[in-house]
This record gives sequence, C-alpha cells and structure tokens, in this order.
Amino acid sequence: MQNIYKSSIVLWFLVIAGAAFAAKVSMDTLMLPDVYVSYSANECVSVSNYEEGDSYSCENLPSKYNHHWVK
Repeated sequence: MQNIYKSSIVLWFLVIAGAAFAAKVSMDTLMLPDVYVSYSANECVSVSNYEEGDSYSCENLPSKYNHHWVK
C-alpha cells in the first residue's frame, strides 16, 4: 500500500511539472513577434512586436517568430 502511495505522489508531481512546463512554453510562444510574409512574393510585409523594447522590422528579423502568410 505504501508503494502505491509513493507512486501516486511521483505521478502527480510529474503531471504538475508537465503542466507548468507547457504553460511556460505557450506563454513564450505568445510573446514572439509576428512576421507577415506575402504568399505571392515570399517577402516580409510587416512585423508586429509584442515585447516592450522590441524593434524588429523586415530588415531586422528576430531569430524566432510566428510566421503568418498574407496576400
């Protein structure tokens, strides 16, 4: 019975740790800049910055961003 109790504690710890990790990753993804790329020309059209202090543009693209196709 004691082994089952210990196993359930470890399982709940892993579930909570996994949920916290997923929340952190999703929040980091939400704060990435959005880069809008023309579908026909395959060129950057505009960049939306969300973090305060970010000044990315089509000439200065970030290393990681959310990619959006536009007309």
